[in-house]
Amino acid sequence: MKLEVVFCKKGVLRYISHLDIVRLFQRAIRRASLAVSLSQGFTPHYKIGFSDALKLGVESEGEKAVFTIDNWMDPGEFKNRINEKLPEGIKVLECKKRF
Repeated sequence: MKLEVVFCKKGVLRYISHLDIVRLFQRAIRRASLAVSLSQGFTPHYKIGFSDALKLGVESEGEKAVFTIDNWMDPGEFKNRINEKLPEGIKVLECKKRF
């Protein structure tokens, strides 16, 4: 199952890089105990696909990411659980099932 997420990047966190955003979401997934799929291989990574990277210092309200989930999960529950673990300045605005 794949979930398409729209998130915003505002305030002080507009100064963090795209790689830091990726790490931030990985930590939030671990802390929220979400069942995001892992890649196969020697060093497994979460299966997350992000849209194009923003320049440093640019705010956005429409960044997209796609999460591959192992089990079925309600998109609303995913949104609530990950938002609890994300810092102020990054927030998931929408979450829907992707076909």
